[in-house]
Amino acid sequence: SARSGEPRAARKPERPAQPVYEDAHAAPRKKKKSKMSTPVRVVLILLLVVVLLVGAALAAYDAIWPRQSGTNVLTSKSLVVDASNASQGYIMARGDAGNKRLKLRVTQGRYKLTYDLNTSGDYEVFPLQLGDGSYTVELFENVSGKKYSAEGKVSVNVKLDDPYAPFLGPNQYVNYTPDTEAVQTSYELCAGMTDPQEIFETVQAYIKANYLYDYVKAETVKSGTLPDIDGCYESKMGICQDLAAMAACMLRVQGIPTRLMIGYAGKMYHAWNTVIINGEEVLYDPTLELSAIDSGLTYTVERYY
Repeated sequence: SARSGEPRAARKPERPAQPVYEDAHAAPRKKKKSKMSTPVRVVLILLLVVVLLVGAALAAYDAIWPRQSGTNVLTSKSLVVDASNASQGYIMARGDAGNKRLKLRVTQGRYKLTYDLNTSGDYEVFPLQLGDGSYTVELFENVSGKKYSAEGKVSVNVKLDDPYAPFLGPNQYVNYTPDTEAVQTSYELCAGMTDPQEIFETVQAYIKANYLYDYVKAETVKSGTLPDIDGCYESKMGICQDLAAMAACMLRVQGIPTRLMIGYAGKMYHAWNTVIINGEEVLYDPTLELSAIDSGLTYTVERYY
């Protein structure tokens, strides 16, 4: 909106311009050429391009909520994969209900990711975090001990709508719903905010001020335990993977792409986040901010979700 400036000095009224009558038989007048020089035009065009690029970088992404659409369902033996929304960075998979342990393996090129799958026959969400390409999804059922039998195999060709799509919604490792309390708190904290940097700093400050590292759980947790966002929120305590998953949850619902990273900090097995802010990847470690891990360590990525 315009702001009022200083009052202008009064000017003498000008004579009204005399009307110009065109001769119908006269030669048409030549239009005056623009006085804008070529260098000025180039500068203005470049400025416009910069403004558009900055605007695109600052634009918020839309949070993704998985849906069982059923428009592209792949089956093989007891494996069922709903790949209807693969372009949004995820698939949904399930096996038959039963009492035998199930494993799901997702392969793309030389990369393999293995997950435990529930035995209730319900769909679970798995990210397509390895980007575009052909994915192989396999189901294995426990026979005895550490022996598993193949129970299905399908292929999914993936072309993502956006490379950050897999990090904008929930999955098995970053598991939440619209009713999750951490989601509701994120909405309350960031209400009215549009700047990704401000949103990130708000969530970062909230976790640092309200949570503790759970040293007891760190000593007793069993291998294969998934991050627990709800438990972390309720107790206001968590181990590294709980804190990182909750941070990812709170940022993703605000349209901030956030990876849950798993690997090593120095020689310690660890979980942290990579947050994409205005096109830049920022390392964010909630555990470090709670002073539960040494600073200055080298982070080595093993996998991410």
